[in-house]
Amino acid sequence: MNRFKLKISLFDWTYIALFGTVFSFFISLFLYFLNDALREFSTIVFSMSNAVFITLFSSLFISLSNHFLLPKIDEKFWMFISFIFSFLAGFLGFIFSYYIFSLGEFHIIKFIQPYWLYIGTVVGFLTFLIGLILHQFISMKYKNEFISSEILESKIKALENELNPHFLFNALNSISELIYVNQKKAEKATLDLSDFLRNAITRESLIELNGEIKMVETYLKIENIRFDNKIKLYTHIQESLKPINIPKFSIQLLVENAIKHGFNSKELTINVDVNDRKIEVSNDGILSDNVTFGTGLGNLKKRLELLDIGKLSYKKENNKMIFIIHLKGKK
Repeated sequence: MNRFKLKISLFDWTYIALFGTVFSFFISLFLYFLNDALREFSTIVFSMSNAVFITLFSSLFISLSNHFLLPKIDEKFWMFISFIFSFLAGFLGFIFSYYIFSLGEFHIIKFIQPYWLYIGTVVGFLTFLIGLILHQFISMKYKNEFISSEILESKIKALENELNPHFLFNALNSISELIYVNQKKAEKATLDLSDFLRNAITRESLIELNGEIKMVETYLKIENIRFDNKIKLYTHIQESLKPINIPKFSIQLLVENAIKHGFNSKELTINVDVNDRKIEVSNDGILSDNVTFGTGLGNLKKRLELLDIGKLSYKKENNKMIFIIHLKGKK
C-alpha cells in the first residue's frame, strides 16, 4: 500500500483551514442578506463557528481514518469511507454549532430552527464536495512527489551500479593467483571480499561514516594483495562526525582513485581526514597535472548533488593531491 496516499502535511492543513474560512464567509454572506432580521454580528459569528467546528471534525475524521481505519481496509473502499467522513464533518459541525447557539437568544437560530436538519444535511453534502476536491488535489500532489522521488532513487541506484566492476575483477584475479601461493591468505581475502560485497549490496544509498571507513579498510586489505601491502591508510575522524550519513562508496571511490592515479610502485600513503563537515582524502603519490572528473569522480559528484549532501572539489598542497567532500550542514 502506498503510504503517500494517506499523507497530509502541515501545509496541507492550511488548505483545509482556508477552504473552511471561505466556506463560512459565503454562508455568512448568504444568511446576512437573506433577511433583514439576520443582519447582525451574531449571524457572522454563527457562520464562523460553523467553519471552526467543521474544520475540527474534518481534522478528527481525517486523522482517525488515515492512521487507524484506511490502512486496514481494501483501497477500493477508501472513497466510500471518505464520503461518509466528509459528510459527517459538515453535518456534525453544523449541528454542534447550532446546538451551542440554541442555548442563547439569537435571530439566526429562530430563523433556521424549522429547517436545521435539512440545512445540516445540505452542509454535509457541500463539505463532501469540498473534501473530494481537496482529496484529489492532495493525492495528485503527493503522487507527483512520489514519482519524482522514485525517479531520483533510480538515478542514484543506476550511478551506484556503475561502481567497482574493475575492482571486483582485479580482486578475483588476485585471489585466484594467491590460491597457489598461500591458501590461508587466499581464504582470508575471499572472506574480506565477501564482507565488502555484503556491505556493498545494501539498498541504502546513505550509510554512516563509520561503516564507510570499515568498507574502505576491507577494500584496501583486498587491494594490498596486488600491491604487496604498499598501500598505507591513516584515518583521522572527528568523534562527533562518526555517526553522520554519507553516500555509500564516497570515500572508497576517492581512495580507489588515489591508488589508480597516485601509485608509483613505491609505498603510497593515503590519509582520510574528517573535520568540520569536510572529508579530505589525500595521498603522497603522483601529482596529476590535469584532473578530470571521469566515470568515478563524475559519478560521486552527481550522487552528492542528487542526494543533496554536498559537493566535491580538489586541490594540490604540500606535494599532495587532496580531494574534498564538502558536506552540507544539518537542515
